[in-house]
Amino acid sequence: MQSAESPWTVIIPVKPAAIGKSRLGLGAELARAIALDTVAAAAACDTVGRVIVVTADAAFLPPGAEVLLERTPSGIDAAVAAGAALAGIETPRAALLGDLPSLVPEELAGALAAAARLARAFVPDQESTGTTLVTASPGVELLTAFGEGSAAKHRSLGLVELALPAGSSVRSDVDTPAQLAIAARASLGDATRAALGRSLGRSPGRSE
Repeated sequence: MQSAESPWTVIIPVKPAAIGKSRLGLGAELARAIALDTVAAAAACDTVGRVIVVTADAAFLPPGAEVLLERTPSGIDAAVAAGAALAGIETPRAALLGDLPSLVPEELAGALAAAARLARAFVPDQESTGTTLVTASPGVELLTAFGEGSAAKHRSLGLVELALPAGSSVRSDVDTPAQLAIAARASLGDATRAALGRSLGRSPGRSE
């Protein structure tokens, strides 16, 4: 396992804003804002040394990250594999979904600290059926099986489930309006809060 001092490389696959978060029904601006806040939180995490965003959205250029541009959307697992190839195998790597608008850097750091003691690990979403984070130690291939039922798939691959609290921001992905409302009651990132406020035709205020 890696030492506590080893910086993580976080790989974030991001769908093009035009197709991302279609179930939210709130448009491309909000989809891009959610991804921006996820990237910002990962970049602000003290134990993360590098953030690689893999996307086919040429307009998505988040500060604090390298962007690996896909010719066409290739799916989450393929995007993560491309990012992992760029990162190299000698660094601890984490695949983080780009739909965590309330992600707290310190909570991500805690999850990565727990993962650092394991060869491979994953974090389930709030429903415990999906996955928000997958990790691999240096020298270990980063294996991912995102999509429907991914938590079970990651268990079957031998990844260890990290027991984070149910309310952890690392588990709080947003795929539906209900999940967005729950995240808003906690604390949204600046970009998501502003985009949501504009979409609702009112001042975004602060959600604290």
